[in-house]
Amino acid sequence: MRLGSYGRSKLSDRDVEFLVETTTPQVTDKARLKQILTEDEDFRDTFISDEAVFNRVVNDEEIFLKISPALFFEILLRRAAKELKESSFTVEKTGAMKVPVFDTHEVVDLLSKRELITYLAEMLASFIKVRSYALSFRVKKGTWRKIQFNDLDLQTMMSFSEAVDENLKFGFYKRIADICLFVLGMFPEYVEREYRYPFSGEVRPSIGLKARISPEEYEKEGRKFYRLAAEHESAKSLDLSDVFWMLHGSFHVATKPLKFISERYLHYKKKNIFPS
Repeated sequence: MRLGSYGRSKLSDRDVEFLVETTTPQVTDKARLKQILTEDEDFRDTFISDEAVFNRVVNDEEIFLKISPALFFEILLRRAAKELKESSFTVEKTGAMKVPVFDTHEVVDLLSKRELITYLAEMLASFIKVRSYALSFRVKKGTWRKIQFNDLDLQTMMSFSEAVDENLKFGFYKRIADICLFVLGMFPEYVEREYRYPFSGEVRPSIGLKARISPEEYEKEGRKFYRLAAEHESAKSLDLSDVFWMLHGSFHVATKPLKFISERYLHYKKKNIFPS
C-alpha cells in the first residue's frame, strides 16, 4: 500500500500562488508574503480559512488544475469547522427521520487538532484516484494464484491484511480504516442503500462470497483498523500514532465533518471528484 507523507501538509508553489492571488492580489512584495506563508503555520492557516479562498474553490469547476487536492479538502474542512462552531447541533439520519444531535463541540474540538485536519485532507485526496494491485500467493507447492484488487475493495484488503508480512500490514491497516471513514462520511447514502432495501428496510442478500456491510460494521471495522495502525511500528516512525488513536476513539465524531462537507459543499459534485 502506498503510504504517502504526513505531518504538516506542504503547500506546492501552485497552492501558494493561488492563496496569495485570491486573498491579497494588491500586495507588491509577493515573494516575501509567499515565504511567510510557507514558514508560519498560523499565517498559513489564516490564508486557507479566508472567505474568498473558500468561495473560489467551491465555484471553480477546474479547481484541481490550480491547487492540490489536499489543499482543496483542507479548505473545506476548515470551513466546516467554522460553520459547525456557529451551530449547536449536527444531524443524523435514522431511517427516513433526521435527528438533531448536540455534539458540535466534539466535532469542532477534533478539527482543532492541526495534525488531524491535515491527515483528513490528505486522506480525502487519496480517494480521488483509486489504485489497482495484483498479489500472488501460493495455493500449494508449485501452484500460485494471482488476485487483482483495488485500494477501495474493503473486504479483499481485510483478507490480505491477515496474510501479508508484518512490514506490509501497516499500509493495509491504514487504508482499510480510511475506506471505512471515507465511505461512511462522504457516501453514507451509498452504505445504507447497499445494505438494505429503501422501502422495506430488509437487508439485501449477499453477493457471492461477499457479505453486505452495515453502517455499524463500517464503524466497528474503522475503529479496529485505526487501532491496529496506531499500534504498528510504522505509525511511530511516521509520527501518526496520535492521529490514529484519535480516529479510533472518535471515529463517529470524525464522520460528522465529512458528512457536512458532502451535503453542504460537494453534493452533486462528489461523484465527479470521486468517480470510483
